[in-house]
Amino acid sequence: MRQYFIMIALLLSTMTMTAARNTRPNVTRIDPTNWYVGMKNPQLQLMVYGRGIRDVQTVTTDYPGVRIDSIVRLDSPNYLLVYLDLRGAQAGTMTLSFDKLRVDYELKQRQMRGEEHRGFDISDVLYLLMPDRFASGRADNDQIPGMNTYVNDRTKPSLRHGGDMEGIRQHLDYFTELGVTALWFTPVLENNSPDTPNGYSTYHGYATTDYYKVDPRFGTNDEYRQLISEAHGKGLKVVMDMIFNHCGFEHPWVSDMPSKDWLNTPEWLSEKQSGRDPMTGFTTNADGSDPAKSAYLQTSYKLTPVVDPYASEVDLKETVEGWFVPSMPDLNQRNPHLMRYLIQNSIWWIESAGIDGIRMDTYPYAFREPMAQWMKELNEEYPNFNTVGETWVTEPAYTAAWQGGGSDSTYLKTVMDFSFFDKLNQAKHEETDGWWNGLNRLYNSFVYDYLYPDPSSVLAFIENHDTDRFLGAGEDSLMLKQALALLLTVRRIPQLYYGTEVMMNGTKEVTDGNVRCDFPGGFPGDTHNAFTPEGRTQKEQQMFSWLSRLLHWRHGNETIIRGYQTQFIPYAGVYVVARRWHRNAVLTVLNGTSKPATMEVARYAEVIEKTKMAEDVLTGRQYDLTKSIDLKPRQSLVLEFMVEE
Repeated sequence: MRQYFIMIALLLSTMTMTAARNTRPNVTRIDPTNWYVGMKNPQLQLMVYGRGIRDVQTVTTDYPGVRIDSIVRLDSPNYLLVYLDLRGAQAGTMTLSFDKLRVDYELKQRQMRGEEHRGFDISDVLYLLMPDRFASGRADNDQIPGMNTYVNDRTKPSLRHGGDMEGIRQHLDYFTELGVTALWFTPVLENNSPDTPNGYSTYHGYATTDYYKVDPRFGTNDEYRQLISEAHGKGLKVVMDMIFNHCGFEHPWVSDMPSKDWLNTPEWLSEKQSGRDPMTGFTTNADGSDPAKSAYLQTSYKLTPVVDPYASEVDLKETVEGWFVPSMPDLNQRNPHLMRYLIQNSIWWIESAGIDGIRMDTYPYAFREPMAQWMKELNEEYPNFNTVGETWVTEPAYTAAWQGGGSDSTYLKTVMDFSFFDKLNQAKHEETDGWWNGLNRLYNSFVYDYLYPDPSSVLAFIENHDTDRFLGAGEDSLMLKQALALLLTVRRIPQLYYGTEVMMNGTKEVTDGNVRCDFPGGFPGDTHNAFTPEGRTQKEQQMFSWLSRLLHWRHGNETIIRGYQTQFIPYAGVYVVARRWHRNAVLTVLNGTSKPATMEVARYAEVIEKTKMAEDVLTGRQYDLTKSIDLKPRQSLVLEFMVEE
């Protein structure tokens, strides 16, 4: 009997040791995947992933110049934060010991100093495109084993269409031919969300599931770096779209939250069942209800409480803590460890890929103070870099409140001019008469430029991936030319949307996908190829040539880049904006009516002075400035001349 009990005891002991070995902490991943020495801020946060990793007793390294500052154990047992000081470190492979587990981690040498990274500015013209909808250069990345179910179906406007990095790379010469100088891609990071039977996917890229990995359907991290390198070789900058307000529902942080406050209002997640609809975020019971939905807080989409001095707590909470949509969990930037993760992520992409700028999505929906800290650190590390924040309110006073400056600084250099977009899209349907309609709206918008710390660092646009196309469902080339002539000559950083140059149109009436159509000729089997003069229709070629001429003229034009701006109240239906740098001058002249009009030249004598002749850069035609100029309906002129004093 005694031997029997001994055998049982030995068996139990063996089972216990086996279980212990099976539950021994491991490391499956570390973010960032590597880091760089020589940064102004020597601190590095490592987010270590692995089953039970939180419970290791010690974390050590003997790498020269590296000191472990602190270890943070989060609520989940599967994460561990290690804070390092790299003040004296050199590039090389550092070994970290987690108890007896040893893991190598690479420290790299920077390719250039922070001051050498040059961002986009008013000398640039940004070209916004959606990688999934622009061009496909490879077919072998359309389906990726191991990722959630998805479908490439170009007949469905809200599903993936198969565009990728290689497709963009193959058309770099197209951008230089057109005359743009910077490319802004909608997000390229992994969006591993399943498609739904009702035709919804995250082809748009705004539901990140891995902050350190390019979506495999677009390509690899190395292909992204190569694309940027080749773009630089052709004089093109690349702007990366980032999202700090929310992530995708399939991000590991959602199923296994590092800490209870990693997300805003996460209470309803614990109540959710399997069978979630990726589009709505909710499950459906037999009676059509979802008990979790009552605990869900969606943003109000009202951005005013963030700057309103009289805002109520409930209004502010709904704006910044509510989720953008149920399938995009709202990140809590007030958690300092999360914010450090996000700050490091943006720095990592600047260093590892060589991006030239950042466009930050849904900027006011995130907490203001942590985002200001992010911008402050980026500006200190990269003083010549640039970031533009999406601030979707159409009042100039609101937008100006987000541009860095003043005692309550956001440190954000560039904001998006939704007022310009809004007023221009109203004006295109109106006659310019009276005081407020037509092109008067643009005049009245520019009046408030005194609110901006730097109007020349405001980004203007006439359309983007979230709006109706400027042409709507039509082909009004005259009004489109007016919009583009103004956009490309005023004191703004201009942004174009892909396909405008070949008059792509569409509205969001049914789905956003209808304003995100495939670029003609970018996909196998396309019978219409707008990438070449031969493949374009006559109307497409006319618009492309007209815009290309204007863009190439603008490139390096000191009058447009550095000149001061004077605008004149629309008079007799004609709106005139002047730019002048020393003796060089440009007059943008727009007939804001559907009837013939006359530009009374004498009214603009303070700019023209004694100048007798000017050339319209759009057509090459000469104009006599000693007499009034007759204008056709909706005609646009961009008159350039040397001022005769």
